[in-house]
Amino acid sequence: MSNYQQDIDTIATLKAAKDGTWDGINPDYVARMKAQNRFKTGLDIARYTAAIMRRDMAEYDADSSQYTQSLGCWHGFIGQQKMLSVKKHQGTTDKRYLYLSGWMVAALRSEFGPLPDQSMHEKTSVPALIEELYTFLRQADARELGDLFKQLDAAKANGGDVAAIQAQIDNFQTHVVPIIADIDAGFGNEEATYLLAKKMIEAGACCIQIENQVSDAKQCGHQDGKVTVPHEDFLSKINAVRYAFLELGVDDGVIVARTDSLGAGLTQKIPVSTQEGDLASQYNAFLETSPVTSLSDINEGDMILKLNGQLAKPVRLPNGLFKFKAGTGFDRVVLDCITSLKHGADLLWIETEKPHVGQIGDMVRAIRKVVPDAKLVYNNSPSFNWTLNFRQQVFDLWQEEGRDLTGYERANLMSAQYDESELAIAADDKIRSFQRDAAREAGIFHHLITLPTYHTAALSTDTLAKDYFGKEGMLAYVHGVQRQEIRRGLACVKHQAMAGSDLGDTHKEYFSGEGALKAAGEDNTMNQFNL
Repeated sequence: MSNYQQDIDTIATLKAAKDGTWDGINPDYVARMKAQNRFKTGLDIARYTAAIMRRDMAEYDADSSQYTQSLGCWHGFIGQQKMLSVKKHQGTTDKRYLYLSGWMVAALRSEFGPLPDQSMHEKTSVPALIEELYTFLRQADARELGDLFKQLDAAKANGGDVAAIQAQIDNFQTHVVPIIADIDAGFGNEEATYLLAKKMIEAGACCIQIENQVSDAKQCGHQDGKVTVPHEDFLSKINAVRYAFLELGVDDGVIVARTDSLGAGLTQKIPVSTQEGDLASQYNAFLETSPVTSLSDINEGDMILKLNGQLAKPVRLPNGLFKFKAGTGFDRVVLDCITSLKHGADLLWIETEKPHVGQIGDMVRAIRKVVPDAKLVYNNSPSFNWTLNFRQQVFDLWQEEGRDLTGYERANLMSAQYDESELAIAADDKIRSFQRDAAREAGIFHHLITLPTYHTAALSTDTLAKDYFGKEGMLAYVHGVQRQEIRRGLACVKHQAMAGSDLGDTHKEYFSGEGALKAAGEDNTMNQFNL
């Protein structure tokens, strides 16, 4: 017996025990409302989605073609429409997640207005967005199940295939999927990280991504001026997130440890080493230093270290920050990743300056010498110029192969004049297969695009505004938007229903019977879309 049928029987039994005082309650309707509200709390969602992620990670370990994907969403409606589209076109939500980008929270959700990605926005806006996303996803469940219940009633009344519709209800796949949520660098010390992590988990987050930058000097991963913290500081925040998961009973919670060391050339402080070769000593070995052979080498306020048995003076900038040696980024990334995985992280995030399978794969192979099942969450970032990067990669490959590159100018390969060229087509093929190739060759379990819907909103608005305020007028909207919604079968064309009017009518009918004042009558203009 399905949960739906069990709930009908349970409520009917409960109703019968109330001596007629519950005669206005229909057990079937109660069971429907329970089915439409499967997840009662954010913690229910976090536990459910954590199990999904753990299953997906195990399946990826067994077969790298089983990688996962997500798009960053800055509003609940965007996340809802994304998952409705995924389910419509792919037939399933399996291995499709949501990503919550700190960049987009800062740029689009702060009460201060648009902000740079520097942890300047209100930290409460992060759990608020998680809750909003799941509110919209749960509403998508309720709306689609509501349609199935209407079909079930019609089938019962008209002799339709009741069993087939009942099977769809019993096997309904929720739109609620895992969210990988960005906590930036923790918004303060480890206690602040713990408190914020709790709020995010309570809102539904099963996976929290945290980075090894200094919290009060945090920069976007694709900008200059990044400053990392010593491993001990970062590990305390990983512990803080794990404690939050365990306290709230989300034992399978997933932590993504992000390293910005590939592009970060500075550190805020020098950790204390207690013995040669310890973690602090390994971190300090990457510092740019000058030798100290006499007191004359030491200036007022200088700091002196003993490294490998020698005295050395770390290079210190006027702002008090310390420099790393040039060319140490690769090795620092590898050490960061190994250390994080050995101290409680589940997945890695390596922020790179370009999307290059070979570069990423080299780092992952070095990590896997120590942690064989290491795997990545990777940012397929809009900050990369994908077209130019991959055209240059193909150019360089062809150059190594000795192919004739007459007619191609490497620095100008972004030009539209190359769009139909053999090189551009080859580059597009590499972009098309990038996620598949990187999952196989570079250990990438999850591919995400951090802020695609920021760009799609800008692009679609530009297209509409250009023509609507130009000579096309209303046709710009009709041809470019509404007609496309109708032709492509977007449920959102009936925006009143998408916003919940049909659900509200159904509930009014449950509560008030034939006396319900409903919105979906003959004069509802949404009927024009019943095509």
